[in-house]
Amino acid sequence: MVATALIGCSGYAGQETLDRVLAHPELEVVALGSDSLAGEPPSALDLRLNGSLPPFVSNAEALASGADVLFLCLDHDEAAAFEPPAEAVVVDLSGAHRLRDPALYDDWYGFAHPFPAVLPDWSYALPELYPPTGRLIANPGCYATAALLALAPLAEAIEPEGIVVDAKSGVSGAGRALKASSHAGFVLENLSPYRIGSHQHAPEVEQALGFPICFVPHLLPIRRGLLATCYARAVDGGSRERLEDAYAESDVVRVLPEGVAPELGRVQGTDTAEVALFEDRSTRTTIVVCALDNLGKGAAGQAVQNANLALGLDETMGLRLTGVLV
Repeated sequence: MVATALIGCSGYAGQETLDRVLAHPELEVVALGSDSLAGEPPSALDLRLNGSLPPFVSNAEALASGADVLFLCLDHDEAAAFEPPAEAVVVDLSGAHRLRDPALYDDWYGFAHPFPAVLPDWSYALPELYPPTGRLIANPGCYATAALLALAPLAEAIEPEGIVVDAKSGVSGAGRALKASSHAGFVLENLSPYRIGSHQHAPEVEQALGFPICFVPHLLPIRRGLLATCYARAVDGGSRERLEDAYAESDVVRVLPEGVAPELGRVQGTDTAEVALFEDRSTRTTIVVCALDNLGKGAAGQAVQNANLALGLDETMGLRLTGVLV
């Protein structure tokens, strides 16, 4: 069994990662880190967690637990200040190590990166497209995951100018911390764009694709799920074949049959993603749609998938991939 510690376990991403670790046949929890729950039993997070798990400790204690795998589920600035222990596989679910250019952190995340020299040591890993190459892994953002699954296989076959990504996500994407924009009175019966033209996932998409996108996220009045509709102009044919070839061997990403659209209902609560390709009849615009669960393939599921690859395990271990949910 691989000793595993979760740092910042009390947030949505931490709890979802813990859920997958508990279902994993090769990972064993040795430390649950949470500064807000330190000293409390696991049931303080969720009554369904029984006495077989260790009590919560501070994040510093969890970091020093000697675990072979660590999942960082911290705020961006907290994760940026993290110093990884030698030899351990570390998967960072925050944005603290996604961007190679340290100058971008002040522009997009609002803080100067405290350890810019170590950024090249972190592997930006979206398994189907960019598998992890080392033990330090930067997990992509949820919106970036959807946009890249849709666009990256087509990057050499579309015009690099004028690409638009219109994306919508459930309220859990904002995290567990209370804020006015996540109150029921604001979210329910409402649909609102936010961080228009300034969302922090845009530069990581540009970094991966090699060209910028116009990205507008929206808040859906649902708990979880994310759908990104991407508009581009193809320079040649074969877009469907490129997508199908990219994911032909994947157990996680499904390219849907022609004419079938992705749906949130089929991916919510899972670690799968659906991708579909369309062409606008009037303008010949290529439209690629990707649906995934922002806490699943967009966060915890992808983190466990990356850890599996770094450990040399079957990449689907612990993931939620099958079922016909209602």
